[in-house]
Amino acid sequence: MFDRFRKTFDRTPPGMAERVPPGQYVTEKFPVLHYGSVPTYKKLEEAWDLRVWGEIEEPKQFSFKDFRNLPTTTIETDIHCVTRWSKLDTHWTGVQFKEFLNHIPALKPSAKFILWHCEHGFTANVPLEIMLEDDAMLAYLFEGKELDPEHGFPLRALVPKKYFWKSAKWLRGIEFLSEDQLGFWERYGYNNHADPWQEERYSEDDY
Repeated sequence: MFDRFRKTFDRTPPGMAERVPPGQYVTEKFPVLHYGSVPTYKKLEEAWDLRVWGEIEEPKQFSFKDFRNLPTTTIETDIHCVTRWSKLDTHWTGVQFKEFLNHIPALKPSAKFILWHCEHGFTANVPLEIMLEDDAMLAYLFEGKELDPEHGFPLRALVPKKYFWKSAKWLRGIEFLSEDQLGFWERYGYNNHADPWQEERYSEDDY
């Protein structure tokens, strides 16, 4: 059944099949999948901030203006959703995460994991080491334009080496942890590791 579905919808460019993880098909669209309603902000610069806490020397808070004044970069990367679509050669602009660390108090040696805190109480977890990769960032532009609300405006995480649910939308807080803590989808049966190349989609894949 999947082979017929992939044959119908797959848009993998010739010679690029090696960039597509097993079980995925390439799309030119940008499908939307999320839990809860899409947040809206009447006065964004007053209503939005980003808090940082946990295994860090002291908490830090960024206003919208503070965050947008941080150094930015643009990356090109492929993204892969657990629902089996992949999108190639996407462009994102924001603050590279390892650059972000230069603008917050020092992490404690015990900091090993990150828990994203988002609007509506949504959470997602990732190892700190994966966010030190060059392609990991806090993103607010997609293809040179502000993120659409349904894709995470005004800020989302970008974790290309994991299935896309780890790239949490509507980001409001970053908690550094000494031990891993399952996020929203992980508690509801998604695989904690979420490696697209290993097809780590659901929790039973852990066993």
